[in-house]
Amino acid sequence: MSALQFHWFLPTNGGDGRQVVDGGHGVGAGASARPASVSYLGQVARAAEDNGFAAALTPTGAWCEDAWVSTAMLSQVSARLKFLVAFRPGIVSPYLAAQMAGTFQHLTGGRLLLNVVTGGESHEQRMYGDFEDKDARYERCGEFLHIVRRLWAGETVDFEGKHLRVEGARLAQLPDPVPDVYFGGSSPAAGLVAAEHADVYLTWGEPPAAVAEKVRWIRGLAGGRPIRFGLRVHVINRDTSEEAWAEADRLLAGIGEDDIARVQAGLRRSESEGQRRMLDLNGGSKSGLEIHPGLWAGIGLVRGGAGTALVGSHTEVADLIEEYRKVGIEEFVLSAYPHLEGAYWFGEGVLPELGRRGLWSHPAPPRARAAAVPFAS
Repeated sequence: MSALQFHWFLPTNGGDGRQVVDGGHGVGAGASARPASVSYLGQVARAAEDNGFAAALTPTGAWCEDAWVSTAMLSQVSARLKFLVAFRPGIVSPYLAAQMAGTFQHLTGGRLLLNVVTGGESHEQRMYGDFEDKDARYERCGEFLHIVRRLWAGETVDFEGKHLRVEGARLAQLPDPVPDVYFGGSSPAAGLVAAEHADVYLTWGEPPAAVAEKVRWIRGLAGGRPIRFGLRVHVINRDTSEEAWAEADRLLAGIGEDDIARVQAGLRRSESEGQRRMLDLNGGSKSGLEIHPGLWAGIGLVRGGAGTALVGSHTEVADLIEEYRKVGIEEFVLSAYPHLEGAYWFGEGVLPELGRRGLWSHPAPPRARAAAVPFAS
């Protein structure tokens, strides 16, 4: 198994703060909220870059800033960091998406990765003018990726499917390198698309045994086609276990029961199988949230999507990461509250520990500096 890769998160979905803040589900940001501005997001991107993260995920949805536009701007205030751009294949044509990828790679020096999101909520899809049902969205996604892959290979594509059609399609500029495709989903339809088209299958932070079962499922569907596996999860690490769990308790104390009831009611209407699994982990209650040693489900009480966090000392979190590595996870997409400070906590605490174990190395090691000793003779 290759060395582990770590990615961070850009909070374009409502901004950032010291609490579990707005993620598009009706939880208001507190007094410490930081806007999703180029200035602040640039700080987060540079912190991720300096601390050794390979890329940063930018989400997609009606409650987010547009991921393509945001990352294009942030690429100009960072140097090495790649951008894992989430986008929905039903919103943009396959030719335009393939062309955008080529432009992004050309103008950033190859710093694009793609997170393909089919769209789990029909009511939100209809806001974008997409009236297909969930199964049809996955069928269309498979056709979309088939077309895009052929265009990236330099082919002239004629294709007529159930949902998509192109004629004489050929890119003037191919992406170099071709961006890796990240894909997630827990339904049978999602598994089929991932097995055929994904370079990296992403899953949310369930206990290691459940993640192992997902890895086996996708590998079985892939039938030997190479595919990597990644985990999307939050992290709360501190110098000691006591400090980390005190931070988890602080975040939990900032979550109101009214917010939990309102957000949980909305999330229970989700069509997403992965979202249902996240909700089952927290049960809508503030009690019993450590669902596996060091894995805490409190975030998902008021946040859709990734709802769990790795919690503990730097060493304990590194141990849990190793546990996930043993079941096949090679990449981790992480976040924290706030994201700026969290990048440093993880980058200065856990990543060096994993480096000492030979599991990770900095993508661009900083140059060594001579120690300056004041007044030394």
